[in-house]
This record gives sequence, C-alpha cells and structure tokens, in this order.
Amino acid sequence: MRERKWIALFFALLLCSLIFGCKGREQTLTYPVTEKVDAVDDYFGTKVPDPYRWLENDKDEKVKLWVEAQNKVTFDYLSKIPLREKIRQRLQEIYNYPRFSAPFRAGEYYFFYKNDGLQNQNVIYIQKGLEGEPKVFLDPNTLSPDGTTRASLVGFSKDNHYAAYSRSEGGSDWQEVRVMEVETGNELEDRIQWVKFTGAAWHGNGFYYSGFDKPEEGKELTAKNEFQKIFYHKLGAPQSEDQLIYEDKAHPLRYHSVYVTEDKKFLLLNVSEGTHGNELYFKDLTKKDSEFAPLVTGFEYNTSVIDNIEDKFLIGTDVDAPKGKIMLVDTKNPAKENWLPVVPEKTEAISSASIVDGKLFVSYLKDATTRVFQHDLSGNLEKEIELPALGSASGFAGKKDDKILFYTFTSFTYPPTIYKYDIASGKSDVFRKAEVKFNPEDFETKQVFYPSKDGTSIPLFIVHKKGLKLDGNNPAYLYGYGGFNSSQTPSFSVSNIILLENGGVYARACLRGGGEYGEEWHKAGMMFKKQNVFDDFIAAAEYLIRENYTSKEKLAIAGGSNGGLLVGACMTQRPDLFKVAFPAVGVMDMLRYHKFTVGWGWVVEYGSSDNEEQFRNLYSYSPLHNIKESVNYPATLVTTADHDDRVVPAHSFKFIATLQEKNKGKNPVLIRIDTKSGHGASSTTKAIEQLTDTWAFMFYNMRLDVKY
Repeated sequence: MRERKWIALFFALLLCSLIFGCKGREQTLTYPVTEKVDAVDDYFGTKVPDPYRWLENDKDEKVKLWVEAQNKVTFDYLSKIPLREKIRQRLQEIYNYPRFSAPFRAGEYYFFYKNDGLQNQNVIYIQKGLEGEPKVFLDPNTLSPDGTTRASLVGFSKDNHYAAYSRSEGGSDWQEVRVMEVETGNELEDRIQWVKFTGAAWHGNGFYYSGFDKPEEGKELTAKNEFQKIFYHKLGAPQSEDQLIYEDKAHPLRYHSVYVTEDKKFLLLNVSEGTHGNELYFKDLTKKDSEFAPLVTGFEYNTSVIDNIEDKFLIGTDVDAPKGKIMLVDTKNPAKENWLPVVPEKTEAISSASIVDGKLFVSYLKDATTRVFQHDLSGNLEKEIELPALGSASGFAGKKDDKILFYTFTSFTYPPTIYKYDIASGKSDVFRKAEVKFNPEDFETKQVFYPSKDGTSIPLFIVHKKGLKLDGNNPAYLYGYGGFNSSQTPSFSVSNIILLENGGVYARACLRGGGEYGEEWHKAGMMFKKQNVFDDFIAAAEYLIRENYTSKEKLAIAGGSNGGLLVGACMTQRPDLFKVAFPAVGVMDMLRYHKFTVGWGWVVEYGSSDNEEQFRNLYSYSPLHNIKESVNYPATLVTTADHDDRVVPAHSFKFIATLQEKNKGKNPVLIRIDTKSGHGASSTTKAIEQLTDTWAFMFYNMRLDVKY
C-alpha cells in the first residue's frame, strides 16, 4: 500500500516537472555577491546611503565582471524553463511577415521602409512614382555583422538630389549623419559625428543640424550631454569647418533643434529645457544677416509650427488651451495678443496637425482613440475621415502640392494597415495590408473605465480571446507608462499574440501623466502629483482582480523607461499585488538620474533632488530607495542593455543589487543585461530573444504551460 503511494507520488512529481518544470522553479538561486562601498549623500539633512554607487562606472573591470556573473545566473535560470524554446519558435513564426512603412515623396521618387520579416533592420526602398519598381536604397543589415547598426532618413535637399541619413551603432542614441545621392545611391564623404535627436534641415548647398561636443573618452555612454548647439554643414566640407549658427553659453541644459519650412523661407529654432515646454524663434532666410526673432517665449507651454502660409505661421499650441488649439501668427506682429484663431480648443485633445494640398488635417484623441478631421486653411470643417474601427491612425502628412496622402491604422488585434487617401474625393483605399499568422477574429478588445484612489476615472483597454471565462484564473499582463505627455493608444504587438493565444489577458492603462486628455491630464501625473500615476496603475490591477479577469497569483506588470519607473514604484509600494514584475530600462534612482547623459531633460517632469521640496517628493517613491528588508517581492526580471545611454544601466544595476540583498521571499529577482543593444532592442534577433525570455519567465513563475 505504502509502495503504491510512493509510486503515485513519483509519477505526480514527474508529471509536474514535465508540464511546469517544477524542479527548476523550486531550486534555490545563489545571486552574485555585490560589494558595498561607504557612499552617503546628505540631502538637506537627510543621509542617504548609496552602497552600490560603484556600479555607475560602466568601464570599471569590476562592473564588467559583475555583469557577467549576473547574466550567468539569469541565463542559467532561463535555460531550465522547458517551454522557452516553444515560445521562441512561435515568436519567430509570427514575427516572420513583411512589414512596411507608409511611403513618402521626395520629388519624383517615393521612399518607404520594409522588413521582409526576420531582418534585423528595416531596409529603405526607393521607387519612381507609385507604380515604379521598388529598389533598395539603403540596407542597414549590411552595415554590421550582427545587425545592430540602425539607419534612418533625416532630410532631403530642396531639389531632392541629396538625402541625409543617420546611423547609430549598437543601440546608442549617438548618431552619425551621412549623405547620399538620391538618383545614384552613391554615398558622399561627408560625416557629421556626435549628434543626438537631430534632423538635417536643408538649405542651399548644405543643412542645419544639432550637435554636442565630443564627450570625454571612455564616458561616451554615461557623461552628461550639455551645450547642444546648432551648426550649418556645407556639402563637401569637413565637420571641423561647420558654421556655428546658435549656442547658449548661459544655459548648458537646454535642447536646441531647427527646421526649415518647405518653401525654404524660414528657419525655425526650438528651445526646450526638457521634455515639457518650449520656446520658438524664427529667422527669415530670404534676408541676409537676419537674426532669430521670438515667436513664443517661456517654457510653461508647448507650441509647434504646423507650416507657414507665406509670411504667417500656422501653429498648434496649448497656450490658454490645455487640450490644444490652432492659431495663425503674423511674423510681422507675432505677439500673443495678435494671434488669430483657426481651430479652437475642443473637449478632445489635439494629437497632431498637418497641411497637405491646401487642407488642414487635425487628429484628436477621444478616450485614447483617434479621430481625424479635414478643414480648409481658414479652419472651416469640411469632413471627418472615416477610420475602419476604433484604434490609432497616424500619418496624414505630405508635401504642400501632394494630391494624395497616406496614413497607417492599427489596433490591438488589427495589424498596421496603410491607407491611401485621395484628398479631392475624400476616399480611402487600402494600400498595403499586413498578413500576420494569427486570426484576429478569435479575440476581442474592450475599453472600460475604473476609479483610481482619488476617484478619477481611468481608461483601460482589455484584450483577450472571445468567450474567455472570467473566473480569476487567467494570466494577465498589465502594461503602463504614465508620463511625458505620451498617450497609450491602441497598437498591434506581435509579442502579445503569445499571451492571447494561451488564454491570457492583455491590459493597457491610460494613466495620468500621459497625453490622452491633454495637458491637464499630463500635469496631473507630473512633479508633486507623480504618485497619482502609481495609484492609477495599482487601481488598474485591483480592477482586473475584482472583475475576475485574473488574480494576484496570475498578474504581471510591465513598463519600460518611465514605465520601468512605474513598475519599480508599484512593486515596492504594493509587493503583495503582483506575481511577476518586468521593469525595463527603468529610471530607478530618482535622486541621481539627472547626472547622466540627457537625464537633466526630465527634471521638468520629475523635479530634482537638488531642490529640497522636490527631493522629499522623489525620495518618497524612488524605486531604489523604497526597497524594504524582509519583504516578499514579486518574481522580477529587470532588463537593460550596455549601450543604453538614455536611461543608463546603472539604474537597473543598483536596483537589482538592492533587491537581491533585501528580498526574503522565494520568488526569483534577476537582471537580464543585453550587449550591443540600447534603450530598446537594437535588432529583430535581440527583440525575439528578449521577448522569449519575458514570456518564459512569466509563464514559468505562474506555473503555466503553452499550447504549442
């Protein structure tokens, strides 16, 4: 009798191991020992230890050895997950479909980006007219053996004879600008180095661009980027001879970017102190030695030039209009009191506007989904452009004399589809449709609204299989961002098919801090109101549990960058609420983030620890500083990369070292550190690898199988 019990127990354990890989899950992980140093900062009388500060030095040999040791533990753990290979194979299968961008015109040629399916980088194609044969113009996949060099077109000369393109290595934000002849595809010898976040604003025999000084050797990926300047580059000349057009020696921490109007009459200068608020200046290029004149000053509001109509600018602005409005500004009398209304503020927030063929196209967000309206240049409404469903539409741009334009529509189960819009007839036709290896009719999307902690109604998109049983037993993946005025609109992700096909629930919350309802919604999640964002996300998780979509044991939360901060804050504030956490490339050290690369640009969003009141607010939620002793934290897979020079990997390094030190539960807390990658996967191969490990980690820790 006893023998039969042992036999039954043996087979039960064997079955558990085969289905769930229980042996790997139950093993005790031994994390690398992370050395501590005696580093303490005094913030206005508050002593804050920083024992892992040495991990900020990415060039230190000890840090490199620590990275290797952490990756060994992580990849040894991941390699023991039986379903990992099944997930990788399915991801590779569904990733393998042709993907296109909408075409855009330069003279008699059209350009577009295309990926055959598993190419590491999108290839740039050129064709004469819409009926011409597409030919490869630039293939970034040939620029590096591992496929981690990216390339993008950034500007065309007025005669469309030349195209400038940027290329970046290994996922870094640093770019090099080069020039090609459009007709021949020949590359010129021009090289513009040490630039970030720049275009090529062509005028005459060259172009304007934004550049930084060359950083100190060895600190290219961590040093603070200061004193961004505007230069003019003449074709054929070395960069050392480029003309300095604009600099601000009194304010090192400002962004400067320029744009030349399509008619080449005006040079527009945009100045900002970070990710919110800007000043605008203009210069008449038809007048020799003209100076920049102010259009909008002060950094309280956001304003952009849509286009010029002869000597007047059509601008989009939230000055005295938090949801946005469109105004006409005379360059001879640009003061605000002289602005003329064209499209007044509405109840929905403006997300974009453009002029094509004498028509003004204005896109709005209604509960985070797109609505598009066509106006004449006086602002008179002509029609609403009918979209195929509730979702996100982008594009609606082109040259002033274009008779057609292109836009892309997508939603959670609607792969990106490109439409051609005939402006005269107002008719839209499918131009290119993606063919993904899944059946969208098997799934449904709904939008619900739930109350946050303070009663504010928050939109939440929920996607799952039709007929899903709401019994609280479904795996759920809750994604959020909540910052920088970024709107979380419906979009298609091949990755999510893995979850949805296996009976999972995908949820995306439109948190305060985003731009879904305009600038007031954004400001409700900024600075001293940042806690609202975390409350909104926690309330989304509670809603999914309360409505029986999932349970605490089947809920994962995810977000990247500012979304990584979101996940880090929520898992430290409510560790009991989630089974799995995925903080990706997160801003985890809120006291020192502004000391690296372009982190200073986020002070307008978060505040700075250099200010006492702001320090106390940051310290209250900083993920790194709110990890507590003897708490059972969710199973955590932190992801970062060695070439992330936007949110430097030190954030993730220090966070995981502290979490491994203090976490007392059985859940694994690991870090996955990619190489030759940056603030996001630098190639398709790396994207598939990272997504494979993400889903494998989640399913494994929730004791789920995959149906492949």
